[in-house]
Amino acid sequence: MKKLLTLATMVFAMVFTTQLSAQDFSGLDKSPADIASYPSSGRISDKSVRVIYSRPQLKGRSMADLAPAGKVWRTGANEAVEITLYKDATVGGQAVKAGTYSLFTIPGDGEWTVILNSKLNQWGAYSYDESADVARVKAKVSEGNKSLEAFSIAYKEVDGGVHMIMGWGTTRVALPISF
Repeated sequence: MKKLLTLATMVFAMVFTTQLSAQDFSGLDKSPADIASYPSSGRISDKSVRVIYSRPQLKGRSMADLAPAGKVWRTGANEAVEITLYKDATVGGQAVKAGTYSLFTIPGDGEWTVILNSKLNQWGAYSYDESADVARVKAKVSEGNKSLEAFSIAYKEVDGGVHMIMGWGTTRVALPISF
């Protein structure tokens, strides 16, 4: 009888403690996070630049409504994009020290203003502080052949460096970076 009572107590304790330690996990984010780095090969550990961003979807909406012209945009979804320069670089013609920065943009017709800001861990552009800007540069806009449903960032090698290409819908923005 004593063994039966001990066994019952142990079973009850296991069931009860399992309930206490169960985790509630949130569902998938509607704008999943992504990382774009250069060089992009996963086998190269000596990176020059890395961008961590969330990928909003158009879902039938206008890009102009989601990233309005003339207004500071977080350049993605959720938290402000973070760009890490692992080496001192020239971004859009302006010298920038190695470090991690928030990246914002101001969409425009023929060019976008790209902003590197020293204030990190910002949610969107709601607390954007212009006085913390490290660099403000112009980036050329072009039109792609294929429409991208999800906002995306990639790199294109060019003479003297790379272009960080930001694409959404048929809009492509090329930010020159050299190291």
